[in-house]
Amino acid sequence: MAENATMKSVRTGARNAVEVVEIARPEPGPRDALLRIRACGICGTDTFFVQSGGTPYTPDGSVVPLPLGHEPAGEVVAVGAEVTDLKVGDRVVVNPQGAPSGIIGCGGELGGMDEYLLVEDAEVGRSVAVFPDDLPFDVAALNEPMAVARHCVNRSQARPGDKVLVFGAGPIGLGVTIWLKLRGVEHVVVADVVPERLETALAVGADAVIDSAKEDVSARLTELHGEAANALGQPRPGTDIYIDAAGVAAVFNTTVDAAKWGAKLVMVGVQKPSSEIDLGGMLRSELTLIASQGYPTEIFEVTAELAEHRDRFARLISHRVPFAEVHRAFELALTPGAAEKVVVTFEDSRRED
Repeated sequence: MAENATMKSVRTGARNAVEVVEIARPEPGPRDALLRIRACGICGTDTFFVQSGGTPYTPDGSVVPLPLGHEPAGEVVAVGAEVTDLKVGDRVVVNPQGAPSGIIGCGGELGGMDEYLLVEDAEVGRSVAVFPDDLPFDVAALNEPMAVARHCVNRSQARPGDKVLVFGAGPIGLGVTIWLKLRGVEHVVVADVVPERLETALAVGADAVIDSAKEDVSARLTELHGEAANALGQPRPGTDIYIDAAGVAAVFNTTVDAAKWGAKLVMVGVQKPSSEIDLGGMLRSELTLIASQGYPTEIFEVTAELAEHRDRFARLISHRVPFAEVHRAFELALTPGAAEKVVVTFEDSRRED
């Protein structure tokens, strides 16, 4: 590569806007690898940072602009002399939490929404995973959010005979649905207020859906999962596990009202602050509340199955937007109801200088 080579990098700008800046292209050290990014998804965390104008997670509470993107898939274009398990041409996904300089795209020095990404201390199985050449880059870019969904399912400890309700048919809720069905779970219902999302839920394997804007969730669940009782003997649906991939108080309270004795609620959606949550109501069912955060072990646990079931996971992508139109990509992601999952794609025609 030529000395003083540059690349484009997407950063937070003013509130609700991104900037594309020209910066120096990184040079890999002896233990590093350099990736040419080929696709990168936009996550709700990205939109939070964009809406904030940067990250407010600083000791003094100030907002600091930062590089964006933590869902990249790319191609190795250079490796350091001490890197033995990667080669030029390998197609890889990245562990954003494996970078010594900070979480990629979430407050660290590096961002996956750049033309090139330095993988520090590159090591297969820790910082990157290689995926098959026939897996499209845009689907591979789902690896990180699908690891979030997989951790949620692992936390639920769902068994084949369980009956499950997933609230929220966004990318995480749909990913949870896919993993539950691949795990062999008997009956998975998805609830949402957007009919198009519910259609997608059925397409990826949900056994039934509930339009929670129009239907009585508890009554419909009783039809689907049979009748049980709570700790007071009151009739309740036979649903074993509730999963909140929406993060709103209404979901929590609907679960508390519907839960049978011994049911579980797994929260993977980021909860909005609310005084409306009925914690005391959990006593009526001895409801177990489980929080699911990130992917302590799952980031590459999902990669092979993502490739194997690529057609099902590809349905989660609603928009593929070229990098040249990255401002439009973020506008879509920031506009409620405009898009479900936006993946930015990078041209394959860039020359290696």
